[in-house]
Amino acid sequence: MLTVEDNLFLTQIGPGTPMGELFRQYWLPVLMSSELPQPDGPAKRVRILGENLIAFRDTSGRLGLLANNCSHRGVELYFGRNEENGLRCVYHGWKYDVSGRCVDMPNEPPESNFKEKIQHTAYPCQERNGAIWAYLGPRKDPPPLPELEWTKVPDGHYALGNTLRECNWMQALEGDVDNAHVPLLHSQLEFRTEDGGASHIVLAQAPRLHVVDTPYGVMYGSHREADADHEAWRIIQYLFPSFTMITTGTPQTRGSVPSHMWIPIDDENVMQWGVRWNPTEPLAEELRREGAVSSAGPYLPNDSDWLGSWRPAANKSNDYMLDYEAQRHTRFSGVPSIPLQDKAMTESMGRLADRAHEHLGTTDAMIIRVRRRLINAAKALHDDGVAPPGVDQPEVYGVRSAIVKLPKETDWIEATREVVKAFTGMPAT
Repeated sequence: MLTVEDNLFLTQIGPGTPMGELFRQYWLPVLMSSELPQPDGPAKRVRILGENLIAFRDTSGRLGLLANNCSHRGVELYFGRNEENGLRCVYHGWKYDVSGRCVDMPNEPPESNFKEKIQHTAYPCQERNGAIWAYLGPRKDPPPLPELEWTKVPDGHYALGNTLRECNWMQALEGDVDNAHVPLLHSQLEFRTEDGGASHIVLAQAPRLHVVDTPYGVMYGSHREADADHEAWRIIQYLFPSFTMITTGTPQTRGSVPSHMWIPIDDENVMQWGVRWNPTEPLAEELRREGAVSSAGPYLPNDSDWLGSWRPAANKSNDYMLDYEAQRHTRFSGVPSIPLQDKAMTESMGRLADRAHEHLGTTDAMIIRVRRRLINAAKALHDDGVAPPGVDQPEVYGVRSAIVKLPKETDWIEATREVVKAFTGMPAT
């Protein structure tokens, strides 16, 4: 459990908060490229880390991310005209380029140099493999983008998907590093009576966790007995500030790696980015079409609200399509899909979970370690100016998750050192 104070320290990410300042040290994905498809197209509302921002693609194709309210009188720039390499406020015509420089001020006389004194808040952006990244931090020269394997694979080898999760970012992320829930929440009923009722559930052996710190975050290996001589190992990665690499295995996903990026919208909402990639072969068309591992669709129609994108039609207003007959006869949870099952559980904790009343067990070791690493890193940054893990070492992000079968008594870290290493030499697209 955490104290009330530590819980707030861990979860609050607005401007000026210690954890918010930690997040602002990193490049973060803010939009999919498909959400700003063309130069001089419509602007897009973006809320990230508690800030309301406006994204646009200018005439030359450059990406801009500006503070929401015009520096003149505070009008929303969402209503601005995207024209001639700038976003122009329609109230009095002040126009900003992607760097936030005011390039035109038609309500001032020609001899005025007032526009040269205005610097609107703007954040640099980069585009990589279908994702638009932004740096909201204090450095004049931002650090490099993290060298995640999926950002380097060729077109067709990756798929992206987004889902709004209506809860704090940390409780959503914790679900990914919690291996113990998988054989329960996501299971099917195994034995049934002659009349179709469930009589027994086969529960997997409780996993044994081994947790280690890494230069980029935390890694754990969990193992269960596979046969008399071998153990099945599941290796999961947590990467600063809020990335996870999980493991799933089906015939359709064989050879591909799944990952999530939990990007805080504010203290009570998070955007779940799902990525799946294969560095050596194109992804199956089914995976590209479904939008990776995070897909919880079908979705409600997008609108222009700050929380108007990537909202699953199955949500808390309809109990995530919970089906009690399915719960009795087929699915342990009764909720129809794995992404929705995870969404239902983490949102049911409330917008911000009260960790002062939880009781953590041995299978929560990874959750405990990730919380502690985040809190310690945020304190070191706030108190002593120490850059958090990975900010200036983009190469340490070249890792992956894995499922392996190892002989008993094997040193799992040494045996899987090459398995969890990302492929190298892939061209960026």
